[in-house]
Amino acid sequence: MRLIATILAATLTIGVTTTAQAFCGFYVAKADTSLFNRASQVVLVRDGKRTVLTMANDFEGDVKDFAVVVPVPTFIERGQINVGDKAVMDHLDAYTSPRLVEYFDPDPCLASRRREMSQDMAGLPSSKSALESEARSQGVTIEASYTVGEYDILILSAAESNGLIAWLNNNGYRVPRGAESVVSSYLKQDMRFFVAKVNVEEQKKSGYTYLRPLQVAYESNKFMLPIRLGTLNAKQQQDLYVYALTRTGRVETTNYRTVKLPSNMDVPAFVKSDFADFYRAMFSRQTDVENNRGVFLEYAWDMSWCDPCAADPLSPRELRSLGVFWLADRSSSQKPIPSGAQNVFVTRLHVRYDREHFPEDLMFQETGDRQNFQGRYVIRHPWKGEASCDVSAYHEELRKRQEREAQQLATLTGWDIGDIRARMDLPREPQVQDKPAPWWARLWD
Repeated sequence: MRLIATILAATLTIGVTTTAQAFCGFYVAKADTSLFNRASQVVLVRDGKRTVLTMANDFEGDVKDFAVVVPVPTFIERGQINVGDKAVMDHLDAYTSPRLVEYFDPDPCLASRRREMSQDMAGLPSSKSALESEARSQGVTIEASYTVGEYDILILSAAESNGLIAWLNNNGYRVPRGAESVVSSYLKQDMRFFVAKVNVEEQKKSGYTYLRPLQVAYESNKFMLPIRLGTLNAKQQQDLYVYALTRTGRVETTNYRTVKLPSNMDVPAFVKSDFADFYRAMFSRQTDVENNRGVFLEYAWDMSWCDPCAADPLSPRELRSLGVFWLADRSSSQKPIPSGAQNVFVTRLHVRYDREHFPEDLMFQETGDRQNFQGRYVIRHPWKGEASCDVSAYHEELRKRQEREAQQLATLTGWDIGDIRARMDLPREPQVQDKPAPWWARLWD
């Protein structure tokens, strides 16, 4: 199953100072989830023991072939299940995406200093009693069954993994080989299984041409996301984006290393037309650096503002649709929410995982850290106006700056430094010529 730019204020010739308190610049591109194949998205709203999980379905194909099996830590009632809005998740992805920003150098002749501020399955059996009887014979209990929007949903528990897997396979869920130990570990934790299929008739009635996100609300001490079932039949690594919304601050993983992506980086101007390739190469390089075991922080910010904005912050209505239950409802008698939603902190985590490197589910914790962070990358365009003073020092520093940009891009992406220099129209480093052997070296060979 598949669940579904920080700016470095580089030093100019005149001594430019930097600050990490605010950023500005012109936003020009973003690295959203569309850059990666097999990218799944999950929103986790968490406060205390309460969690609202929203899963975006990136399924492509005939809807009758879709099914999802998700371990959940508690029994789920009908009122705890909802069908969400894909547009809201797309908005959240855009708002939190790493971004590219550009600046333009000021006239170096100006005396004043300018301060640069630095996301074919079978249908359910027609007879409910027959379904339950078959389940009981294999040690499986159907604790509840619901139809929510275009989905038919079952809440299952089981005595043993073998019986549950056999029942799922018999009813068209095609559980991957090797799932017994994983399923058994969830059963030992007294977890249930949230099982969903598409109700084709309801799908037709809905008028939607895509599968909407599924949402589940529950209470549990466990703040986690099960990913192990999704690795069993995956032939290659998968990208997963987790958007965590809390009142307290940044969210991080406790059983894997949470790493901030390199940020506040100057990059050459040609990256503007190749930002997608740059970001994919950079992310792959960083996963290699972390031995394919890192969970990467791409964004952490208070939802009430952004700087610069790849998209506007989500509205209170959108946040409530994702399950941010502590925001006042405009339709209630409570005090209206201001246009910029307060007390919602968003964390965007990006993980590329497989069975070998991520043998455990993702375990999370909330922190009190509300420090802002963005994956941002900056293009600094040279000043090209007419000079009214001696600008030789500026051009000398500019050449050094561009060489630093080339070296930095090579380090971030693994791209060939010579190719980078050529695209920047920088001179290549002179090749060291081998010293010729003396005339007598092979005289007596």
